[in-house]
Amino acid sequence: MCRVLLAFLRGSQKVASKKTRRLLDKSKTFHVTCGVTICIFSVLHVAAHLVNALNFSENYNEEFVTLNAANYRGEVIMFLLVPGLTGVIMVLVLFLMCTASTYAIRVSNYDIFWYTHNLFFVFYMLLMLHVSGGVLKYQTNLEEHPPGCFNPNKTLRQNVTVPKAFEELFPDYTAEPFPEDLAVPEPFVQNSFMRVCSAEPKFQSHFPETWLWISGPLCLYCVERLYRYIRSNKPVTITSVISHPSNVLEVRMVKDDFEARPGQYVILHCPRVSALESHPFTLTMVRKSGLQCSWLTLAGWSMETGSLHYTKATFGVHLKVVGDWTERFRDLLLLHSNQDTEILPIFQQRRYPKLYVDGPFGSPFEESLNYEVSLCVAGGIGVTPFASVLNTLLDGWKCYKLRRLYFIWVCRDIESFRWFADLLCTLHNKLWQENRPDYINIQLYLSQTDGIQKIIGEKYQALNSRLLIGRPRWKLLFDDIAKCNRRKTIGVFCCGPNKISKILHKLSNSSNSYGTRFEYNKESFS
Repeated sequence: MCRVLLAFLRGSQKVASKKTRRLLDKSKTFHVTCGVTICIFSVLHVAAHLVNALNFSENYNEEFVTLNAANYRGEVIMFLLVPGLTGVIMVLVLFLMCTASTYAIRVSNYDIFWYTHNLFFVFYMLLMLHVSGGVLKYQTNLEEHPPGCFNPNKTLRQNVTVPKAFEELFPDYTAEPFPEDLAVPEPFVQNSFMRVCSAEPKFQSHFPETWLWISGPLCLYCVERLYRYIRSNKPVTITSVISHPSNVLEVRMVKDDFEARPGQYVILHCPRVSALESHPFTLTMVRKSGLQCSWLTLAGWSMETGSLHYTKATFGVHLKVVGDWTERFRDLLLLHSNQDTEILPIFQQRRYPKLYVDGPFGSPFEESLNYEVSLCVAGGIGVTPFASVLNTLLDGWKCYKLRRLYFIWVCRDIESFRWFADLLCTLHNKLWQENRPDYINIQLYLSQTDGIQKIIGEKYQALNSRLLIGRPRWKLLFDDIAKCNRRKTIGVFCCGPNKISKILHKLSNSSNSYGTRFEYNKESFS
């Protein structure tokens, strides 16, 4: 869950393999798998120690005082020892974290999930204290008291009979003659070798080693959190707030020393909305500074960079108002806005609430420009990761490996297509002017409608011709793409409902007769 480290590994040249980088995208899946594993083995661990606690109490023996955790028979030791008390609290914390991580609670009330999930720090602190009770012990004098040895002093005190072999060696310790009809026990005498105890057994608690396994990853995570806090402690400057159809809000911001790659995401934190809660949003527009870009939007002004290097960059996000956090955030932003679309200079800024940005962080969609052919499938607001990719292609596509892009966008209502209709039309017209109309293949699907509809506006005529009614026929679509790109590797990128994702994943793993290979990638905020 160290997002900065994952973004560094993804962006560095040290991880050159696409397959390895796709494994980095499964960090959230690995995190969930580890959590489920901890829960399963915690149940087994607790059940085993409940049996141990019962045995300590019911089978109390005064001969093993140093080994027994109980002080007398029938004592309830669960809440009297450090391991028992910390164990009970850890079970409660783990139960809260697991139940609050379910999909139903995360969707209905994200605050509960966020606050309970941060109890992991309490869990790890208790885990390091859990082993400090010294319940588990080991014998320190195995040479003086090997297991199964004969202790003459103890035998004499307990008035236990011994075999004749020991009567000759230890006549003073003989209590009663050993019955003649019983054979000499093998542990006592074997080939004239006798194991005799020279001292009472001594036991010592194990040295706690849990901290050795936890401290490294925990320190790494704490260092990253400190770095992220320092990097994001200065609020950004909001330059524009735009209200789009279908309850979608666009926020454009300016931040010093901000550099991002297409497809990455940031985490927004607004203290006036929630003191601790923050949420990830994909970047839909990034204007990078430096020599590689021909234009830079700086604080609302467009100026030619030439050989200059500016330290500020404009970037934007689109967010759909679907929960309590986004509703409060929208109300705060639109309270200070007339919902116009111009970008104001810094000295004319409206007074928006303070907004902190943490990131950017890596995502699978960074790879969409590294394939010769890419298939991008978006469902509704899931189009946001591809918006930054399309904006990047609008700035210039010749410097990337990508030579053909299939863009599929599925929406329920016609108004949703207007979020990025201007961007799609501008990119389409540019590619036609450059005599590359086959560079991008746009297909828009309207899944719910009462009749034939069109995107309003004469300038959207290019999109209206690509607007289809119904849902995509994914199998035919994959076969057609495979036929047109024989023996090539195609990157498949999806951001949308799980139903579409599962279908695309299954089709990507299936074989075809054209020798085309599909590599599946899916958006997953870590």
